[in-house]
Amino acid sequence: MRLLRPTGEDPDDDAALLRAVARGDAQALATLYDRHSGWLHARLTRRCGDPETVREVLQDTFVTVWRSAGTHRGGEAGGWLWVIAARRLVDALRAAERTDRMPAVAPAPPAPSAEDRVLAGLEYGDVGAALDRISPELREVLRATVVDGLTTRETARLLGIPEGTVKSRALRARRELRAALGPAALGGLA
Repeated sequence: MRLLRPTGEDPDDDAALLRAVARGDAQALATLYDRHSGWLHARLTRRCGDPETVREVLQDTFVTVWRSAGTHRGGEAGGWLWVIAARRLVDALRAAERTDRMPAVAPAPPAPSAEDRVLAGLEYGDVGAALDRISPELREVLRATVVDGLTTRETARLLGIPEGTVKSRALRARRELRAALGPAALGGLA
């Protein structure tokens, strides 16, 4: 299982694999899984702390790929796979929320990792307050590119907007954050 995000070095490879999956080639699906499951698992884990839910969502993602590989429009598969995984995660969390409405004793949450503390600082600190003041379309571009570490191309696919729009929104969002926080507060975002 690879832990790195796909580099996009050979997008035709993924497109060919997806065409083979659409024809029912289980080995092509296994190759696609080996290539993409590591980074998908890592990103899902950042969004959901329950390892069982993450495993189920990852499995559901590739079941969906098996069923709908013919709908992929070609090219790099990373963004397409992330959209499927993110939607499956939302579905799983909603289902868990419905079942959690029944009173139960919850286990103690694990101690937050360093990454979780940094992300919480982004959510609830000065940067989070500044992010809440900018428009939602600018905020979602920054979250995808800075917090999730997506490339411009992956962000464009995830959000369904052109790459140029991602770049211009990211630039506008950084300017607005810089104005709200001051130049010293942004460090890595400038």
